[in-house]
Amino acid sequence: MNVPDDLLYTESHEWIKREGDNVRVGITDHAQSELTDVVYVELPKMDRQANAKEAIAVVESVKAASDIYAPVKGTVLEVNKALEADPGLINREPYGQGWIFILKLDNADDLKQLKDAEAYKKQIS
Repeated sequence: MNVPDDLLYTESHEWIKREGDNVRVGITDHAQSELTDVVYVELPKMDRQANAKEAIAVVESVKAASDIYAPVKGTVLEVNKALEADPGLINREPYGQGWIFILKLDNADDLKQLKDAEAYKKQIS
């Protein structure tokens, strides 16, 4: 299972990449493999305020629908519109073109509550 060392992770299988005052969010390789073929993504609304651990998006596969949670408190700045036409990007490139949304961080200290790669690897093993 691919778990990049330079990302942060949540208990609910989202990955987080800090980009200045923002974070890019997607689901992990483990999560996409459990879901199998992703067929639809309900993206969050632009400018939506979200609390940490609040359901903000939905990923549907041939197997199940799964809520995607905001990893930290923030505001939706951008969504990955490419997923509307090609939701399978999540399966093919979960850490690349398959990202789901970008949040503007309310408080960078919230990132301290997330898991590093080693802690996430222990969770999924």
